[in-house]
Amino acid sequence: MNALLALLIVGAAFWGWTLLSDTDSDTEANASGLRTVAVEQGTVTKTVTADGSVESASTATATFATSGTVTGIKVKVGDKVSSGQLLAQVDATDAERSLDLAEANLDAARDALDRAQDAGTDTSSATNEVTQAELSVDEAQAAVAGTKLTAPMAGTVTAVNGTLGGSSSGQSESGSGFVDLADLTRLQVTAAFSEADATELKEGQSATIAWNALQGAETTGQVVAVDPAATTTNSVVTYGVTVSLPHPPSGAKPGQTVAVSVITGNVENVVAVNSAAVTTTGNRHTVTVLGTTNGQETRQVQVGLEGDDTYQIVSGLTAGERVVIPTSATTSTSTTTGRTGGGLGTGGGGLTGGGGGAPPGGR
Repeated sequence: MNALLALLIVGAAFWGWTLLSDTDSDTEANASGLRTVAVEQGTVTKTVTADGSVESASTATATFATSGTVTGIKVKVGDKVSSGQLLAQVDATDAERSLDLAEANLDAARDALDRAQDAGTDTSSATNEVTQAELSVDEAQAAVAGTKLTAPMAGTVTAVNGTLGGSSSGQSESGSGFVDLADLTRLQVTAAFSEADATELKEGQSATIAWNALQGAETTGQVVAVDPAATTTNSVVTYGVTVSLPHPPSGAKPGQTVAVSVITGNVENVVAVNSAAVTTTGNRHTVTVLGTTNGQETRQVQVGLEGDDTYQIVSGLTAGERVVIPTSATTSTSTTTGRTGGGLGTGGGGLTGGGGGAPPGGR
């Protein structure tokens, strides 16, 4: 019995020593500050971003064709109108008087032509007078019609830039018409992308739009146009990009500010690693791979798509290996979430270090 008890005591002592030994090993690894991240199989995505604003995809301005004093405004901001609907009108007295005079002159010219024809004399002069009188009548009729302002398209009134009793030529400082219209059922986004990012943009690319004023509001669209000419403001060169907005969130309105993110590259089911683990010198890319005997190996790799926070590895690494995050990498690496869809970010166990980190040796 004593022999058995002694054996048990010795076994317990050995187990305790082994546990303590493992604990000391982990503590040493943590104290070294070594960070590692797993090489994984997943998706690598590259995006470019810019601030933008919401606008109507279809707008129009309605401007009086005839000047005069405004005698009626039939709409207000926010009203929905149909194409051809009366929006406003001006005093038509002068225009109608001019039309009456033009019609009288036309009657006189036609009478003169009839007399010349009856007399058998040269009718060329009388014919020209009739032609000129007809043109004057057409112009006078257009002037009368121009005293009524009608909607050139169906939409919503976004601005009324004139006042009752004012001049029909009254416009806003921006040069808009007397009444501005927009189709609020068809919205789009315009954004100014940097010169470098714009080179990667083309029609059809997928985009994500997030609203600043609408909490949690986000939707998708597509790039529909990239301005061929740049805009330079304070020596900063940007290119205007138009993004479709087929399914705007509730509460979306023209003028709201948004953040636009466009996917410019995407590869799936590839070997990928956190970009912080890759050291680049010129065209040469290297990583530090953990060995199987507490050693480290510097290995050159071939990089494919350089994603937002992960790189596609074409050759030099295999999924499951662990690589070291260089100490020069910023601490923000440890809080980056995986944007690759496969847990390639440093959260969720992809990056180890600190408490519970893997020691040198690939534990």
